[in-house]
Amino acid sequence: MAAWDLSVIVEDLGSDAPPVTLSVTSELHVGGVILKLVEKTQIKRDWSDHALWWDQKQQWLLRTAWSLEKYGIHADARLLYMPQHKPLKLGLPSGMTLRLHACFSSPVFQTVMGICRMLNIRRPEELSLLRPLEEKKKKKDKDSTEEIYDLTEVPLSSVSRPCLYNGMPAHFADSPQMEAIYKMLSVTQPPPAPEVIAKQYRPASVVDKAHINGRWLDSSRSLMQQGIQENDRLWLRFKYFSFYDIEPKYDVVRLTQLYEQARWAILLEDIDCTEEEMMLFGALQYHISKVSQSEPQMMSSSAAMDDLESALQSLEVKMEGESSSASEMLENMTAPELNDYLKIFRPKRLTLKGYKQYWFKFQDTSISYFKSKEESIGEPIQQINLKGCEVAPDVNMAAQKFLIRLLIPAPEGMNEVYLRCENEQQYAQWMAACRLASKGKSLADSSYQSEIQSIHSFLAMQKTNSSSHGNVPANDESINTHSLVSPRYHKKYKPKQLTPRILDAYQNVAQLSLTDAVTRFLQIWQALPDFGLSYIVVRFKGSRKDEVLGIAPNRLIRIDLGVGDVVKTWRYNNMKQWNVNWDIRQMAIEFEGNVNIAFSCVTADCKIVHEFIGGYIFMSTRSRERSDTLNEELFHKLTGGHEAL
Repeated sequence: MAAWDLSVIVEDLGSDAPPVTLSVTSELHVGGVILKLVEKTQIKRDWSDHALWWDQKQQWLLRTAWSLEKYGIHADARLLYMPQHKPLKLGLPSGMTLRLHACFSSPVFQTVMGICRMLNIRRPEELSLLRPLEEKKKKKDKDSTEEIYDLTEVPLSSVSRPCLYNGMPAHFADSPQMEAIYKMLSVTQPPPAPEVIAKQYRPASVVDKAHINGRWLDSSRSLMQQGIQENDRLWLRFKYFSFYDIEPKYDVVRLTQLYEQARWAILLEDIDCTEEEMMLFGALQYHISKVSQSEPQMMSSSAAMDDLESALQSLEVKMEGESSSASEMLENMTAPELNDYLKIFRPKRLTLKGYKQYWFKFQDTSISYFKSKEESIGEPIQQINLKGCEVAPDVNMAAQKFLIRLLIPAPEGMNEVYLRCENEQQYAQWMAACRLASKGKSLADSSYQSEIQSIHSFLAMQKTNSSSHGNVPANDESINTHSLVSPRYHKKYKPKQLTPRILDAYQNVAQLSLTDAVTRFLQIWQALPDFGLSYIVVRFKGSRKDEVLGIAPNRLIRIDLGVGDVVKTWRYNNMKQWNVNWDIRQMAIEFEGNVNIAFSCVTADCKIVHEFIGGYIFMSTRSRERSDTLNEELFHKLTGGHEAL
């Protein structure tokens, strides 16, 4: 075999240094090239993190046993020898920026896992990296020197197998500075100043919200392949809104960052909520910031208690597994009954004027209604199957308004139905039943009672207590209300108009511990009708106009921009297959019942949509038995597209 010259640029020699030229043959494997290279540079150091990058092909040569011929490398190849881990500026949901070493050579999915291990965030598959919004450059920006917290000294070995010390990774216990950074990661930030909120970018429409989803990085390719350079800035965010197995004891950082992301989504009107809900979010933020000053950590309890608890938990899981079949049979034989007089209103039907009262019966997953209780033996006027429908609350405690809004799938779109309940008790029972039915569960399901309970506690928080202003100063000057609500309310109300309303809501949450308050905040956020929707502007096949596709943890929705409302819902559990035609960048999905949809993506690459859908299906496969090991191969199979295979 003839020898030929291969030149390699070694980053560590500096940018001005000439390339190192090696004499090689095509049979030489990549490991052999690296060996020659290291010998020739004569620098004594640990080269274990270095690898070769092939510039023209934009790929890493990580298979060191492959020969140059197998890779297809000739003398004209531009090769760079450089570290695989490079510093990256990482913006967290809380707004703080870290500098840390991230892996530029593995798929982004693994890079995120490494970052999350370093920061002690469990369930890294729920997060991902995206390119930040460009900030407009100002000519004279005095306060542009933002604080960056440096974690680049953390050795890579301690990240691959982190051990916990006092509830935090050992590398944070090395110095007081590092401990301070961990504290900042795990303690909620104080409410932002109103000017800070006003300065941030706020999406004005669903189309604006769709643009952010075009910025997600591709999980199956490396940072380097996506044009990310050393010291670039990226954002770490929760991408998949199905949060699995949250344990306040172990998930301090995860909970804190999730709370921060939820809080900013509400403050920047990324997600819509009612005025009452906004006051409650404001009160919870006020309470959380107050408590977090006095109660520094969420909690890390003693190890002995942990062991006992986990032993009990696994016992519980085993018991559940063994006894479920017998108890299920019993439960199904004695499903609770739910019948009552309710009022119904169907906006789309022109004949019905306002609400009319009927006798309603709940059976399995459907509602039937009759003229009166006496006639309920015969045929119903109508039977509505709620499986796969959208259920949204429309409640105003002060006005004693208890509505359940149902969007029911129909061949031509969604039919809208409102049910009006008389009181809180009735509302909680029917709302819980509708929620279960939409997931395909009947009243016999064991979660029915707990669903009723959570609705009750949610309503209790929206009650206003005029009498008990005991533990709140009547006019608390220290409460900066415009830091707690979104800018829409800054324009609508003066701070002193908001104070009593937020304090009113605060009455109901003032007793909560820090962990409970954060958990409650997240629960209410998750109960919002638009929660978990990621929007993409698409063009459906055969359609002449752009529409919006909303991707949620369990369904896809189609939004007509003209009407601004949901016109169709498709559930993942009815999905038979989905595929992407990469040549024309078009996505096709087939659902049960011969329903086929196809669309091309306008504001994001179709790989992003493909990854969202595959990612959510992957999230739904996680279970307690396999909870510790992440099936990475399955994730790439579901999200990778043709490149992964």
